[in-house]
Amino acid sequence: MKILHISDTHNKHRDLGTLPKADLIVHSGDFTMAGSDVEALDFLEWLCDLPYKHKIFIAGNHDDCMIDGTLEGLPDNVHYLHNSGVTIDGVSFYGVPMLAELVNGEMRLMEHYNLIPEEVDVLITHQPPLGILDGIGNIHYGSVKLLNRVDIVKPKLHLFGHAHNATGQVGLYYTRFCNAALCDDQYVIDSKPFLFEILTQIGH
Repeated sequence: MKILHISDTHNKHRDLGTLPKADLIVHSGDFTMAGSDVEALDFLEWLCDLPYKHKIFIAGNHDDCMIDGTLEGLPDNVHYLHNSGVTIDGVSFYGVPMLAELVNGEMRLMEHYNLIPEEVDVLITHQPPLGILDGIGNIHYGSVKLLNRVDIVKPKLHLFGHAHNATGQVGLYYTRFCNAALCDDQYVIDSKPFLFEILTQIGH
């Protein structure tokens, strides 16, 4: 299974042009700027029209319109993950959002991280784990709680964004980590999507 990973497009999704071929696309949050319903609808129309067999997305801290965690009427191949998971061709995905109410209450966010199941192949969060592609210099946007949970879960892939200008990928122990934030700190697209391949019908 080829997985295309993007994040932090901030209403610039239609500026991306033709994306690389893959079986599945993952957007790890901040698809809007102001978190309005109009912005989210435009993103969803774009996402649903993409020629991928499956599409997965979660909400970031900008996407306040998704705060209630429910979304109805999506096509069967478009999966919105809100502290929930989906299995596709034997590969398990689990997504944790980073919405405003969670950012303002670290304990609630920690509780959501603690709910990440141990049998997950691809973990999708908006926030990075502490110290891994989570900032520049002495500024870090990652979570130690998330880092600790990832160390227990040991997913094959951990996909996230949030930290603009810290895009990249790195393999550590059991997990390959990827920050696919496409916008820089001025909200200009300056990075390219990341493509991964993962075996189907895999398990722990």
